[in-house]
Amino acid sequence: MKDQQQKGKKTENKKQQREASKNKCEIDVDLLQEEIGHNSDVQFRDFFLGCKNIKASLIYITGLADKDLIDRHIMPSLMNRFFDLDEVERIALPSFIKDNVLSISDVKEETSVNEVVSKILSGSAVLLIHGLPSVLILGTEKLKTRTIEEPISEAVVRGPRIGFTESLDDNTSILRGYEHIEKLSFVPFQVGKRAKRNLVVAYVEEITNPELIEEVEKRIKKINLDNVPESGYVEQLIEDNYLSPFPQLQSTERPDRVVAALMEGRVAILLEGTPFALIAPVTFSMMLQSPEDYYERWIAGTFIRLLRYCAVFLALFTPALYIAFISFHPGLIPTKLAVSIISTRSGVPFPSLIEALFLEIAIEILREAGLRLPKPIGPAMGIVGGLIIGEAAVQAGIVSPILVIVVALTAISSFTIPQYNAGIPLRILRFVAMLCAAVLGLYGVILFFLFLISHVVKLKSFGVPYLSPAVPYRLSEWKDLMIRMPLMIMKKRPKMMNPKDSTREN
Repeated sequence: MKDQQQKGKKTENKKQQREASKNKCEIDVDLLQEEIGHNSDVQFRDFFLGCKNIKASLIYITGLADKDLIDRHIMPSLMNRFFDLDEVERIALPSFIKDNVLSISDVKEETSVNEVVSKILSGSAVLLIHGLPSVLILGTEKLKTRTIEEPISEAVVRGPRIGFTESLDDNTSILRGYEHIEKLSFVPFQVGKRAKRNLVVAYVEEITNPELIEEVEKRIKKINLDNVPESGYVEQLIEDNYLSPFPQLQSTERPDRVVAALMEGRVAILLEGTPFALIAPVTFSMMLQSPEDYYERWIAGTFIRLLRYCAVFLALFTPALYIAFISFHPGLIPTKLAVSIISTRSGVPFPSLIEALFLEIAIEILREAGLRLPKPIGPAMGIVGGLIIGEAAVQAGIVSPILVIVVALTAISSFTIPQYNAGIPLRILRFVAMLCAAVLGLYGVILFFLFLISHVVKLKSFGVPYLSPAVPYRLSEWKDLMIRMPLMIMKKRPKMMNPKDSTREN
């Protein structure tokens, strides 16, 4: 027993010594071999600097580092250049190579082993001169990314047909070159303890409220996960109320939407490895708006926006109202319509709640299946599956034809919401409304609506009320709420953002 305890203490002491050595300014090939040398894709290229007997090693990962850049510009400069040690002290050799030898732009000196290992795993090459405490990190990253294309998750009717990619550098360059905003600032962060990813917070310095920037940065710094693979992780970790079904940050692939938000005084969050940027803070009205609302004339934009609000109401309450009227309040239905509905439901063996749940769940399954199937098959399967199930259910007498119309209207209305994730809460709450209607009828629907409104009124996104500018009431900002007034009238930025510059034009 004592021998096992002594062995355990020795192992623990070795671990502590190893960690201590990694934090010291002592980097050598053996230490790096111990850390990452067991990986088959890590290359250790040993050579001599210039014409002198100065041994060095170049460490990089095959596939992540640009081998052509290494072979053409780095290795020839290091091996063929003569170093006069009479003029250059050995301890100052890394700085001399950085300033006088290497012809690449991204070179920096580093002494931390953890940082060196992280850079190697990210695609950088490391130049290690044997016997010296510091190394040179060379920017040789060559990540394979797709070309800039039209956003897939957000249809573009009118406007620039470019979307973000998985490359953070591409995304920041798109924002930088999109409108040539002079005071556009990018603040870098790293998230993920084990798998580190670069993250950027973007804002316009002359417009955005400093308190909002500080709050966003504070929440990002609190992220403590091994891996942050997608911006959805960031969204869930920095939102105000994780119990709410409503998204409190807006995710988008469209640079024009991000630029418009930045010019209102909002903040954008871009994560390496995902084309989805986050916008904070967000309001409910933003979820029902599209950049095309501003590209079209104000009359057309207002009509389309009002149509979306009506569609949201239909998508949320139509099945619940059907259940309430059929089960509890048939007297409120016009006589001829009531007779027609009764005749179609005469052979249906189930109550209205069961048949509504059957069709709604079938539609949700078809919608999810259409998303997961290959693109050539998905849309066809969704349409054909819906027609077949609806027709077969009516012919079998399981559901009434009027309910098929109700469910179809509900599904079509939900498709009018510009963003996919904004429609998910409505799909979930629709079932809650149906259950309330089945228990208390129209009174249950009204109670559900009141509870929903009370929750949304209290909900905030980075301190901004979710229903703003409706709650708190600001009539001057209703120019861009349910209607879209002419652009020449909307000269002020939203007051809820507390922008430094409240005027859109000077």
